[in-house]
Amino acid sequence: MRKAPRPGRAPGHRRHQATVALGFVTGMLSSLPHRHVDGAALLRRAGIDPDGLHQGASRVRIESYVALYNLLVQALEDEAFGLFSLPVRLGTMEFLGRSVLTSRNLGEVLDRGARFLGLVVPDLQVSVTSSEDVAHLRIRENRPLQAALDDPRRVFAFEWMLRLIHGLSCWMVRREIGLASVVFPYARPAHAADYDLIYTPLSIFNGTELVATLNANLLQLPVRRDEEELQAFLEGGPGKIATLYRRDREMVRRVREIVWDRFPEPVSLEDVALRLKLSTRSVHRRLHEESSSLRAIKDALRCDLALSRLAKTKQSIAQISSDLGYADPSTFFRAFTAWTGVSPSAFRRRLGGRIALAPLAGASGAPGAPA
Repeated sequence: MRKAPRPGRAPGHRRHQATVALGFVTGMLSSLPHRHVDGAALLRRAGIDPDGLHQGASRVRIESYVALYNLLVQALEDEAFGLFSLPVRLGTMEFLGRSVLTSRNLGEVLDRGARFLGLVVPDLQVSVTSSEDVAHLRIRENRPLQAALDDPRRVFAFEWMLRLIHGLSCWMVRREIGLASVVFPYARPAHAADYDLIYTPLSIFNGTELVATLNANLLQLPVRRDEEELQAFLEGGPGKIATLYRRDREMVRRVREIVWDRFPEPVSLEDVALRLKLSTRSVHRRLHEESSSLRAIKDALRCDLALSRLAKTKQSIAQISSDLGYADPSTFFRAFTAWTGVSPSAFRRRLGGRIALAPLAGASGAPGAPA
């Protein structure tokens, strides 16, 4: 099979894995100047050098980030870090999980979650609407969070809320939920390159509200968790949400690199196991533990490249389909529609003049492409 043109490394490829951009750390700390809390002491307890934040450090280990998350929640007695007009009392996230656990499907998870969050975070309104093909998760301000649109507290408030809803939703249905795009209601922040690891392959900035778009069919995904699993999940503290369904999970990263090196030629689980010097059972188990699979990784890579080509080039859809290894454009059409809820041509038209604002790298492991 002919190799597709590859401009540099694969989208989302990073040498520094399992780390968090500094912007997420400073965002989480952004309310401390208004509280009587020793942020430097908490940073040290989490294994983060406070001086490093002012001396060119750009990333921290995700383990330290999760530790800081939990320490801040306890110190502030607020699971939302003092970002809103009312504190989010300790235990709120536990009851959010319990309130959605008996939902039949993802649509009910999002509906119940939106109503629950409206009670505990009245500053923001969360809603979900859907048409025949596309669903929209909207987060808008009921009152201005801050005077400046790009205030770090306001930016992190939206980042936190979307991460909470998206991460919990993925966990409830036991799989990644691909967000086709997200419009964020602020200018592109310095750490926006990390958004592909956490939210979406297509981020658009300077919107009037946060709007996340996903395939409406995903709302029918059944909930696959029970009380015992929820209890085990809660033992990791609220900070555990920060580790869910990130694109830099270790086994996912290693397998993704192998798939990329051979792309678009086929790669089997046996090929991967041989390269990693592991058994196929071990590779399968470790991918499962990271809520992924070889098929999902292949699909995510194809989705990354498809979105990038459609947004950044004038290549025909037939050429893109061929470069991505599809036997015919109709197969690519069906896969792309499953990922985004719209056809490739409709996606390209919908972007219009906003294409230049969209950093394209990394995609959620949405199903749909041939393995």
